[in-house]
Amino acid sequence: MIDLGLFREIFQSLNKNKLRTLLSGFTVAFAIMLFTILFGIANGFQNTFNNEFAGDANNSIFIYSGRTSKAVEGYQTGRRIQFDNPLYSEIKQEFSDDIEFITGRVYKNVTASFGNEKSNYSVRAVNPDHQFIEKSEIKDGRFINPLDIKNNTKNIVIGNLVVEDLFGEIDPIGKYLDLNKIKFKIVGVFVERTEGSDSNEARVIYMPISTAQKIYGNNDYIDQINLTYNPSLSEEEAIAFGNKIVDKIKEVFFVADNDQSAVRARNRARENQEITQFNGVLAILVLIIGMGTLVAGVVGISNIMIFIVKERTKEIGIRKALGAPPSSIKLIIVLESVFVTAISGYVGLLLGGAVLNSFDLEDYWITDPGVSTSLVIGATFTLILAGLIAAYVPANRAASIKPIVALRDE
Repeated sequence: MIDLGLFREIFQSLNKNKLRTLLSGFTVAFAIMLFTILFGIANGFQNTFNNEFAGDANNSIFIYSGRTSKAVEGYQTGRRIQFDNPLYSEIKQEFSDDIEFITGRVYKNVTASFGNEKSNYSVRAVNPDHQFIEKSEIKDGRFINPLDIKNNTKNIVIGNLVVEDLFGEIDPIGKYLDLNKIKFKIVGVFVERTEGSDSNEARVIYMPISTAQKIYGNNDYIDQINLTYNPSLSEEEAIAFGNKIVDKIKEVFFVADNDQSAVRARNRARENQEITQFNGVLAILVLIIGMGTLVAGVVGISNIMIFIVKERTKEIGIRKALGAPPSSIKLIIVLESVFVTAISGYVGLLLGGAVLNSFDLEDYWITDPGVSTSLVIGATFTLILAGLIAAYVPANRAASIKPIVALRDE
């Protein structure tokens, strides 16, 4: 049965000593608030990294061309490296064992119009494999297929936001869309599969790369080569594989080995490795600082409880003189400590969450900062346990003092 008198006595003691109660609660609340903010920021960094690469396959490699920055074998600096279909075919054939999917990319900006609606969009001319390299899901119709590439068809696949912009409630499949006054037939609509990914990805228009090469320049140029490597490759093997492809391209175009600007690769294996290392270091730093904060809270609550028991020595003597058993004296002090620590910990959690939600931190690479409730509850229980121990030890010592000695205490 719950002893209401005991809790009434605890509340009376807390209310009578407001400053003491506030000091005890502030120590705990501040520790939990800092703990929440630190771990929330760390999780925000991890969310940013996850969102940054959410739209691509986890085993993707994107290869870009640029201009040479080193002179080599009679070739001057500033030479433009231009990928083309023969290079694409050579890479696809030579590294076929370790390539899962591969596509070229050609970028164009167009003005698209349907009826009275008009807007500007980015066109990505690709090969059929592109569907599996970027996390796009066909909502209606189909994606670009090999026949589109072979026949240079004027078929396109549009994002669901293009549909919203230009078609509204009209079903776009089979309709014709004007791209820079050239009509293309819509054969598919895609949506982004990954929540939180850039909404502009759903405003992209895909067309066959062969069609774009013929219409926009009548050449076989490729702006970028994207691929996914065999998922069975380890992280180190995937990094080495990406380096082999870059070395091959440098060899084809007579680029110096130490030229970092002529051919560049964005390898998810390397990025994953770097992110893992960064998150590991960040987690250790946050854990050390967070634990330090909790230790400071433990020390603070311990010192305050020792002072509180010392201050109440005469009160304890009176209780004992009136017949109160030592166990009841210890119970009151311990419950008072646990109550203050628990309430203050909850207040600290609310304050930490409020601080994290009060500022827009995305400009600082911190996305949706937050901390798991279980982690904060665990930290709060740690402080409650510390407060319990901190209260019990001096309370036990005080409860064992003879009443006459306690009454003489100044």
